Amino acid sequence: MDQLAFLLTYKGAVVLGTLAVLLVAERLFPMARVVGGVRRVARNLSLAGVNAVLSWAVVVPLAAFTASHALGWRPEWWSGWQGLLLDLLILDCWIYWWHRANHEWPFLWRFHEVHHLDEFLDASSALRFHFGEVLLSSLVRAGVILLLGVPLLSVVVFETLLALSAMFHHSNLRLPPRLERALSFLVVTPSIHWVHHHAIRRDTDSNYSALLSVWDRLFRSRSATVRTPDMPIGTEGRKERPLGGLLVTPLERR
Repeated sequence: MDQLAFLLTYKGAVVLGTLAVLLVAERLFPMARVVGGVRRVARNLSLAGVNAVLSWAVVVPLAAFTASHALGWRPEWWSGWQGLLLDLLILDCWIYWWHRANHEWPFLWRFHEVHHLDEFLDASSALRFHFGEVLLSSLVRAGVILLLGVPLLSVVVFETLLALSAMFHHSNLRLPPRLERALSFLVVTPSIHWVHHHAIRRDTDSNYSALLSVWDRLFRSRSATVRTPDMPIGTEGRKERPLGGLLVTPLERR
C-alpha cells in the first residue's frame, strides 16, 4: 500500500480515535468548568457528520481533480520529503490567511460565525463548521493546489495534521504550564486558541494560526490577552443556537 492510500485509509480512524481520547482526557483533566454537556457535543458532532459526508462527496474529489490537473512547473528539488515539508508550510500559511479573511470579510464571517457561536470549547468544537464554509474553503484551496501544483499526498497529510492540531488547541485539556508555554513557541495550544474564541471581538479577531504559531507573530495578529479558566467563550453580542438555527445563520438579514 503506497503512502497516499495508507493515509486515506486510516485518516478517519486516526481523527476519530484522537477525538475520543481528547474528549475523555479533557473531562478527566479540565482547565475550565465544563459547560453544555452532551447536548452541545451532539450538536457539534451533527455538524461534523454533515461535513464528513460533504468531504467524501465533494472536498476530496475536488482536491484530487485539481492535484491531477495542476500546473506542472514545480522544479525537481520541490519533491520528496523536502517538497512535502515546503508544501505543509505553504498550506499552513494559506490557512492562516484564509482564516483571517473569514473574520475580516463580512460575507465569509456569516458562515464562520457558526463555529464561534459555540459557548464552550472542547475537542468537538474543532469539527463544528457550517457546510457552506467547508465548500468555500475547498474551492479556494483548489485554486492553491492548481496554481502551485500541490500533490494530493501533501494535501492529505496537511489536512490530517490540521484536524489533529485543531482538536488539541480547541480542547479543554489542562496542560502543565511549562509544557504549554514551550509548545506555544512552535504550535498553537489551547492557551492561544481559547483567546481567539473569547467573546470579545478584538480577541476573536486575533490568533488566527492553525498549526504553527509563528504566523500570528510574523503578521502581528497575536493577542496580548492571557487565557483564564473563567474566560467567556462565544461571539460578542450573539448567543448559541440550536442546530437548525445554526444551519440558516448565514442566510439571515443583519
